Amino acid sequence: MPDEKSLHMSPDDFRRHGHAVIDWIADYYARIESFPVLSEVEPGKIRAQLPPEAPNQGEEFSTILKDMEKLLPGITHWQSPNFFAYFPANASGPAILGDLLSSGLGVQGMLWSTSPACTELETHVLDWLVPVLGLPEKFLSTTSGGGVIQDTASSSSLCALLAGRERATNFATNQRGCDGRLVAYTSTQAHSSIEKAVKIAGIGLANLRLIEVDQNFALRADQLARQIEADQRAGLVPCFVTATVGTTSSNAFDPVAQIGPICRQHNIWLHVDAAMSGTAALCPEFRHIHDGLEFADSYCFNPHKWMFTNFDCDCFWVANRKSLIETLSILPEYLRNKATESGAVIDYRDWHIQLGRRFRSLKLWFVIRHYGIQGLQYHIRRHVALAQEFADWVKKDDRFELAAPVPLNLVCFRHRRGDAFNQKLMDRLNRSGALFLTHTKLNGNLTLRFCVGQTHTAARHVQRAWKRIQEETGQLEGEKSDGKSSYGRLPRPG
Repeated sequence: MPDEKSLHMSPDDFRRHGHAVIDWIADYYARIESFPVLSEVEPGKIRAQLPPEAPNQGEEFSTILKDMEKLLPGITHWQSPNFFAYFPANASGPAILGDLLSSGLGVQGMLWSTSPACTELETHVLDWLVPVLGLPEKFLSTTSGGGVIQDTASSSSLCALLAGRERATNFATNQRGCDGRLVAYTSTQAHSSIEKAVKIAGIGLANLRLIEVDQNFALRADQLARQIEADQRAGLVPCFVTATVGTTSSNAFDPVAQIGPICRQHNIWLHVDAAMSGTAALCPEFRHIHDGLEFADSYCFNPHKWMFTNFDCDCFWVANRKSLIETLSILPEYLRNKATESGAVIDYRDWHIQLGRRFRSLKLWFVIRHYGIQGLQYHIRRHVALAQEFADWVKKDDRFELAAPVPLNLVCFRHRRGDAFNQKLMDRLNRSGALFLTHTKLNGNLTLRFCVGQTHTAARHVQRAWKRIQEETGQLEGEKSDGKSSYGRLPRPG
């Protein structure tokens, strides 16, 4: 039998193996463009290559790391500069290293007393972001509000919904449960997490009102007002509205400045979800997306979507932290301590669903300090410019049409021949391995989504993607792709 000491990795071995892991990651990024962006394996193929039983004795670390190569065929390369699907989930060197430090420290930040630095750095970094994003000062921790890092925007929406539920019932619902009269509202284009949240919160899908959208796929404030008034006449209790700043399907912007006064008039909790697009507000010229945010009770955005901070990292602010804490706080005897009882500290366990929490603010801190605000602004502006150029190419090709406005970095477009053609085109593009994009349905039509936002995406990647789209389109149409047709000549991005 091995002795206890030999079962652990010594500091010297950890240093040596750690260098090997960093080298592997660096090499991976150096060769990432050589892999097909979308994994091509059949279901079960990866598992079939793995030993059927766990090893009885420990293995050499070099053997374990070598087997990472077996997993690569089953990886969809989200960090590839040719990844244009969904929304970006980008990482960066400083974020990865910050996350490594978080793992190395291994702290449990559920209470201020369990690691003061974990709490105070998080509070400080989120206060940094309030002026940087042009958010209302009421979200600062030095006021009655404050911010916390959640795992995802889905969790933020659920916490906001719970707080809105409790405020609407004077915090009685936590004691007696929902009585079936509470109603929540969002648009037909809102993220599916809102539907999940109303199920978890006990409000139920029957009491979720999906409000119609306008020609730009943004929630219609007039329809919202009419629905709220109708529900009140029916004896129901409106408690929560979600407005989306950059919807998942088309990057539409709900009119927060119009929605806010309606919520204020009826004392309804207004949550604003800016999951990806909120990052754009780092640039002053894009801060109009936050117009009306002074009416919001809560707000969130995901640095892990477009701010070079690897998953998971969602920033969530509330205007009145007391409402959130009173909604979620439970204090068993084993968590009692002098710091908490003094009232002088923040215990983030009261700000979200889970008790335990990682040191997430380290990676965000590293990113902000490495790039600086100017560096982040440069990359955001570049991504938006590249998406706008791609949209111009679409408009100039009479075979295609834009399916929605292009305010930032998402281009929704489709071929004029209809759903079947667009489905075939997308399938061929994704099978090629040269790029990866996804689809949605807008006005009932299958629509291709091209999102520019990966950390290392540059002009050449967008230009090459458009050329590949044209080549595959030509082949599908039966055209000869010999490089001499008009669609084979690309304008060079500026």
